[in-house]
Amino acid sequence: MKKFLLPIILISSYISAQVPAGYYDGTAGLTGYALKSKLHDIISEKMVNWHYDDLKVLYGQTDLDKYYDHDASNTQYLLDIYSEIPSGPDSYEYTADQLVAGVGMEGQGYNREHMMPQSTFSTSSSISDYPMYSDLNFIIPVDGWINQRRSNYPYGIGNNTNHYIFSNTSRISNAAIPNYPYTGRVYEPINEFKGDIARSLLYFAVRYEGKLGSFNTAYTTSANLTPATDQCPLDGTEERAVDLAYIAMLKQWSAADPVSQREIDRNNAVYTIQKNRNPFIDHPEWIDMIWSETPDNIAPAAPGSLVSTQQNAYFVNLSWTASPNNDVLGYRVYMNGSATPVAVTKGTSISIDHLSPSTIYTFTVKAFDKAYLESPFSNTVTASTIASDSYASDLIITKYISGTNTESVKNNALEIVNKTGHEVNLNNYRINIQFKNSLSGDFYNGDTYELEGRVGNNETFVILNPKGTLSCYTPDEARFATASDPMMFAGGNYVELAYNKTVTVDAIGVKYTTNNNGNVSLYRKNTINQPNNTFTISEWDSYPSNYCQNLGGTLSTAELIADNNEFIIYPNPADDYLYVKGAVDKVKIAQIIDLSGKVIYTEKDPFRYKKHISVQDVPTGTYFLKLDEKVHQFIKK
Repeated sequence: MKKFLLPIILISSYISAQVPAGYYDGTAGLTGYALKSKLHDIISEKMVNWHYDDLKVLYGQTDLDKYYDHDASNTQYLLDIYSEIPSGPDSYEYTADQLVAGVGMEGQGYNREHMMPQSTFSTSSSISDYPMYSDLNFIIPVDGWINQRRSNYPYGIGNNTNHYIFSNTSRISNAAIPNYPYTGRVYEPINEFKGDIARSLLYFAVRYEGKLGSFNTAYTTSANLTPATDQCPLDGTEERAVDLAYIAMLKQWSAADPVSQREIDRNNAVYTIQKNRNPFIDHPEWIDMIWSETPDNIAPAAPGSLVSTQQNAYFVNLSWTASPNNDVLGYRVYMNGSATPVAVTKGTSISIDHLSPSTIYTFTVKAFDKAYLESPFSNTVTASTIASDSYASDLIITKYISGTNTESVKNNALEIVNKTGHEVNLNNYRINIQFKNSLSGDFYNGDTYELEGRVGNNETFVILNPKGTLSCYTPDEARFATASDPMMFAGGNYVELAYNKTVTVDAIGVKYTTNNNGNVSLYRKNTINQPNNTFTISEWDSYPSNYCQNLGGTLSTAELIADNNEFIIYPNPADDYLYVKGAVDKVKIAQIIDLSGKVIYTEKDPFRYKKHISVQDVPTGTYFLKLDEKVHQFIKK
């Protein structure tokens, strides 16, 4: 008998039991774009990023059809929302091993479908960008013929001009989305899955906030787009993210097709695999709460008193007074009269980096509000960089581990440190890799992995393959865990840290050369304090395969025993809890570090709702409690 996928009516009370305790901490009381930004921080913090080729196997955990056609206990068939017929037998079905490339009709195999088209975020037609490229939350198995007919057309409401009608009555038609200027082709799914699609697209808008401005938008060339141009509904903004007329359609789709058991189960399965969730499946009410801003049509007043507070060789610090308007979202910083901002920030101070020594620069700032109206310019300030200083010019790769490399184990790791003297926005950085074709001998660029978030001065972070089994570090400890191409290196590859996609910052190996870094661990010498875009082996100490010591950064003895009077910790020795007295509300990160310098526990915003750190699971011994840059020694009983 045909099964029907019933919606869950009591959304909040039912789904709350499925969400890990504390996962959405910090969202209470937030609405609008502030809620969206907080959700971005939550769902992007520890996402495990798998390889695109892994999806074929993972679909067996996330997308089996246990809801319509088959017994939940033994089905092997995938649920394809592009061809599923809820009211009767499907025209065809697929197992996970029926992944295909080109097809000539429906029913010949499935593709991995990026619900937000890959052209939205890919660097080029030949290079794909992780983590977006393999994010299970918006990549699903669908019929290959329908997927290829959909191309990169947006989802939408169609008119009566149909170009294709598929076996389950989904169709390719001309757009008829109310108040939306795009009149090209759209793919309209059946009503049963419109809510699923809406919640997946809005997940993308939240998950990749901070990168959206660099993605392709719906208005790249014109409102009436042709098949060869970019057609996604992103509007180029980070906070709002999507055109409001398109948002209105997605809201309608989500309301008319509530969260189903299939979505709940898939969200839980993806969380098990990726360690992040789609918040709009857990809390669909957040869609209206976020996209409910009602901005005015009055541009904000200009920020004032722009000054340069610090000048160094490669960066200057700027600060200003806030615009008095209460609907300001952020500030755009302009340099040397350019019409394109050099930086955007939500605060009233910023470091402008990647400058040249002994050079004069001019800066000015504009505020922008929730309607994306800009203020007039602030005053202009002139700042001159100095000839040299003790800071690094950019981020530095400090450790490279090339170890066991099998199908199930990938002991590859990179450690990167920020010694620039200022916080660095990682959204501008990526890891690139170059491969060699075993047949032709030609070299080619692999897919890339984009970093994200921010890293503080003197902060170290690790990028690890999630299949890693290194003795001193686990994927759970790594800032970034990815099985993308750059972390599949086998020693012969050239690997680089790049800025703005193509500018080489630091490199391991030599381009267009078969390198000899296999089965070796390279540790940067302590005397090297600058990155080098040309690999120089004399800057590195070489160790055996899988060598793993002090990965993630080690504090020196001098740093660990420094006198810090800003905080008092007690009791010491501690039993279950270590209490902290002082200005703890400003502490961003707390870490417990053992005597070898290994970080064994990290907690962000540790004192938001409490005044203590739990040490219940810390073994007996002597440790250091690091609160941002302040460190205290303690004993665990």
